[in-house]
Amino acid sequence: MISVVIPALNEADNLAVLLPRIRTVLEDTGRDWQIIVVDDGSSDDTAGVVGKLAVEDDRFELLQHRRNLGKAAALDDGFTAVLAAGAEIVVMMDADGQDDPAELPRLLEALDTADLVTGARRKRQDRFIKRNTSKLYNWTTGKLSGAPGRDFNSGYKVMRAEVARDVTPMLYGEMHRYLTVIAHQAGYRVAEVTVQHHARMSGTSKYGPARFWRGFSDLLTVRFLMSYENRPSHLFGGLGAVCFLVGVAVLTYLTGVKLTGEAIGGRPLLLAGVLLTVVGLQLALFGLLAELVVHARNKARRSGPA
Repeated sequence: MISVVIPALNEADNLAVLLPRIRTVLEDTGRDWQIIVVDDGSSDDTAGVVGKLAVEDDRFELLQHRRNLGKAAALDDGFTAVLAAGAEIVVMMDADGQDDPAELPRLLEALDTADLVTGARRKRQDRFIKRNTSKLYNWTTGKLSGAPGRDFNSGYKVMRAEVARDVTPMLYGEMHRYLTVIAHQAGYRVAEVTVQHHARMSGTSKYGPARFWRGFSDLLTVRFLMSYENRPSHLFGGLGAVCFLVGVAVLTYLTGVKLTGEAIGGRPLLLAGVLLTVVGLQLALFGLLAELVVHARNKARRSGPA
């Protein structure tokens, strides 16, 4: 079964056009399908548009948030719902009409050799600033994560059910932008298929310039979790050791200077040496505390429910 998850915030006019198009494409695949729209606290008639279609066709379903929780939370609820319903293939699309439903068969075909396929936008129909900040974001993501691809930020993705199940725990904040990175780090095969990108049908974009900085912060979080989730002391202990050794070296040098009879009490280097030593010890201890947390979590997982 193919399950399509569409997060929506004030997209009633777009959904009235988009959902019938998606239904036509899904019907042509000859497979069972369902479409779940997650209304993320809309103030327009988004719920009414989807509700009307759901009355006519029970393969449409509406999930509603009482207030706006963000795209990641909407995808989390949508993925959880479709997985519970027995989805085998999960599709995520945006509700603004920029993702072309006609490209879906090509993305599904690419699943023969991949576990997650991203629709890489051929020529983005967005504002200049949005296009170029996205290029910088994609370049930075590729360099820091090592994941293959050039359009990580695309909201048009197709994945196997097991991928959706494994990435769902990471869907918070702005983490939905890094599904490709998370899947790649988890050992799944990821690929991209170039797709047509359209201008927004109606309404306004829900994202501002701040999303770039929030996204970069979450990229560092993903990088840390993927690399050091089960060995935090390797990071904090390593940084602590470097700081401590540099601090000890500085203090050793100043001790030698003091022994020659020179005053060192007014030297900024003395403060730097003490600070580096203390910070190094704190980082090392923090790494050990983090290891205790990881150990307790893994022990609880192994013991499982009684």
